[in-house]
Amino acid sequence: MSRSGSHRPVVVGVPIDCIGAPSPDGAAFGTELAPAALRASGVIGVLGAADEGDLGVRLIGRIRDPATGVLGWPGVVDVTGTVRDKVREVVTGGRLPVVLGGCCTLLPGALAGARDALGSVGLAYLDGHLDLYDGQTSPTGEPADMSIAVVTGLGPRAWSAQVEAPVVAPDRLVLLGPRDREEATSLGSALPEQLGLSAELTPTSLRSYGGAAAGRHTRDRLTDSDGRYWVHLDVDVLDELEFPATDYLMPAGLTLAELTDVLKPLIRSEGLVGFSLACYNPQKDPQQRSAHHLVELLANVFGS
Repeated sequence: MSRSGSHRPVVVGVPIDCIGAPSPDGAAFGTELAPAALRASGVIGVLGAADEGDLGVRLIGRIRDPATGVLGWPGVVDVTGTVRDKVREVVTGGRLPVVLGGCCTLLPGALAGARDALGSVGLAYLDGHLDLYDGQTSPTGEPADMSIAVVTGLGPRAWSAQVEAPVVAPDRLVLLGPRDREEATSLGSALPEQLGLSAELTPTSLRSYGGAAAGRHTRDRLTDSDGRYWVHLDVDVLDELEFPATDYLMPAGLTLAELTDVLKPLIRSEGLVGFSLACYNPQKDPQQRSAHHLVELLANVFGS
């Protein structure tokens, strides 16, 4: 099953967790387990994808780097470079990368790889959070807090420099589903308007607009003048009761049906250059119900 007229999807796993493993030889945990769990639930078959396995990366260490403020900083550098190289290879080869995380730490490398291959890309970012913290404002130092800050050039300087930020221009970035503005403001995070971004589309505004209409509008904006774009999905854009298998549970999120409506026009467009999925935690999904819901979602949005 694949998008009509598209290149065949290529699945690449990025088994990382942003809180960092205590040691290189510790057992896999949390979102590190997500790529394997999704494969076991049938994701390769429903996508009709080639499977290129997992990248040999891991985030290690639970101490904040004094210079960047980032947990597991050497691992972040490795993840970013390795994901970037792989995505560049896949896109340059005319294929569609489907990157299964892991956590949102993978995004700067993925987006930079697509940019390397194409020269310019947009980004539709579906997440319950703005992810505009830097190494000082993030309360945890978790690199997944910082992905949008990094790709816009406001993240920790060394990380943004690694991907030659800005990777995406403000007029080619759309934030869909965040609902943490009050907390982000209280902690001193940058806000979308300070980057020249349009106001984020919260779940409430997405419902008012209509999910499918919002997806089409975002697609049309990002493909203006023959543009190409990446879609990133953090599953905490979903309501905590709808999807409990993630680490940062939040109320008032989207339902699976609403998320499907938003994603369909974005995924089924010839403008799509790649897709990434993050923050599913199989350890919170002992019956694999959430994995099944995710695979079903991907089948619906990637299907013809």
